[in-house]
Amino acid sequence: MTTSALCQPLSSWSTTRRPSAPPRCSAICCGRRSTSEAERRSRCPERSTAPPLLDALAGADLPWESIDFFQVDERVAPDGDPARNANALPAVPGRHHLMPVTDPDIEAAARRYADELPERFDVVHLGVGPDGHTASWPPGDPVIDDTHPVALSEEYQGHVRMTLTPPVVDAARARVVLVVGIDKAHAIAEWLGGHADPSTLPIARVPGTETTLVLDSAAASQRPDAAPS
Repeated sequence: MTTSALCQPLSSWSTTRRPSAPPRCSAICCGRRSTSEAERRSRCPERSTAPPLLDALAGADLPWESIDFFQVDERVAPDGDPARNANALPAVPGRHHLMPVTDPDIEAAARRYADELPERFDVVHLGVGPDGHTASWPPGDPVIDDTHPVALSEEYQGHVRMTLTPPVVDAARARVVLVVGIDKAHAIAEWLGGHADPSTLPIARVPGTETTLVLDSAAASQRPDAAPS
């Protein structure tokens, strides 16, 4: 195991034992992509790994006036609810486009949000859950096969969720997947093994090309090429 160099293409991996390093590395990866493609300007933060990444990103010297943040997914819950992903966004500059999950007509709201999306994202930030879900694509949920840009999941862990769908995420110019914790190690090993069924391990729907995987040493501990630490 190494204690430095974190940002690697999906075809290779590096890890760290320093807790602050994975979010910082992910922020560097996202920032470089946005700076080099500032004229396209669109990016997405995602889920529980977003707060430390956004905190790191907020200190970066970027053209914030040209950067838009869209949500990858959001729980259908009231504004200010602790479950809402939107709570992490005020930490970072830029223009924020929140998913309209408080709208009484949630299906119509999903369609409107889809109309706001750029033609293609520059970079999408994703996390991975212990069950292999990413965005709000729970295992076995038909949302993973939805062809609309924005769709609604079934109830998962207490909430229906609004989410970008695989066609949007996979069409992005780049993806950064940030994963921390031993509880994610098995899912990561299954994904990197290359034979996972996306219906039971949704992260397998994310392409390996133009995808950077950032792991801490715990999340990387079961990966196919892992050596004893």
